[in-house]
Amino acid sequence: MIETYLIAGLFAFLLTFILCLLALKLFPKWGLLDRPDRYGLKRKPIPYYGGLIIFVSFLVSVLLFVKLDAVLMVFLLAAFQLVFISFLDDMFGLSPYLRLLVQIFVGGMLVCAGIGILSISNPLGDPILLDQWNWTIMLDHAYTFSVLSALFTIVWVVAFINSFNWLDGLNGLPSGVAAIAGAVLFLLSIRPDIHFDISSQQPVAMMSIIVAACAFAFWIFDFYPAKMLMGDTGSMFLGFVLATLAIFSGGKIATAILVMGFPLLDAAWAIIRRILQGKSPFKGDLKHLHHRLLEAGLTHRQVLYLVYTVSAIFGGIAVFLEGMNKLYALFTMVLLIAIIGGTAIYFSWKKKAM
Repeated sequence: MIETYLIAGLFAFLLTFILCLLALKLFPKWGLLDRPDRYGLKRKPIPYYGGLIIFVSFLVSVLLFVKLDAVLMVFLLAAFQLVFISFLDDMFGLSPYLRLLVQIFVGGMLVCAGIGILSISNPLGDPILLDQWNWTIMLDHAYTFSVLSALFTIVWVVAFINSFNWLDGLNGLPSGVAAIAGAVLFLLSIRPDIHFDISSQQPVAMMSIIVAACAFAFWIFDFYPAKMLMGDTGSMFLGFVLATLAIFSGGKIATAILVMGFPLLDAAWAIIRRILQGKSPFKGDLKHLHHRLLEAGLTHRQVLYLVYTVSAIFGGIAVFLEGMNKLYALFTMVLLIAIIGGTAIYFSWKKKAM
């Protein structure tokens, strides 16, 4: 079985790598380049919209190596819709409210397909059940939805999508974190001691190693200094896929939070900060944690290595820990990132005051 996973991962890696090489030649001819002047960058435009490559490679690999069923078809259709809108946003710039509406819609598509978070593990006692309040809609026949489960699932998906999008402020950051997150979800999915039916995890494990391989191959071109950028098309797609894989079979919420702690906490702080400042939470700025670390004096690559290390360490911890130990790891991660953020802000202010 492990050989099948490795073959799928190798295929996805090679397909993404080859398509990236082709894009370096073809995208400039097609005008698919970024616009560095918009951000005050003094460099030549480089190939943009690399997220299309990640999506195509993921789609082809999944169709080849994962058994297609109705649920998977809805998932892929939702991913396509998100990629399409994100591509239009990269090209023309769309309203953030339209993007949010689409994100909510694709989250709702998952809920309608039966992909949802029905309960949250509670190391202090019984699980927190989210499927106790049901709502029935009568159409051609009765459709029953668990209201709290649906709301939590949609919020989870939207949070992941935007966290990954906001992570795309430094070359190599979203692709590197996505590769680590995909690898962690894969390792967790093939652990036989934590799954009642390990065969039920095969689609999740296969898609996890595929997305990890696609992200890793793209990372080679995305790493600073980047030869190609993924745009919102890629970052939102990766966030959506990882959010879905985390809940696809039974839910790996704590694991996803551990490996994605840096972007999730940064996104939460960005929203709170902007609201307290009377600004729209959707209006971007250069005050994310990775920007603060640059202002504090770290180099671009040092920031990347720091985020990779935090994600890999806590992701690795998530693979082996259970119950209260995982909760302790969550508290430790929050404290560590708060210390990193506080230190970065302090030295950033100190440099500006000099």
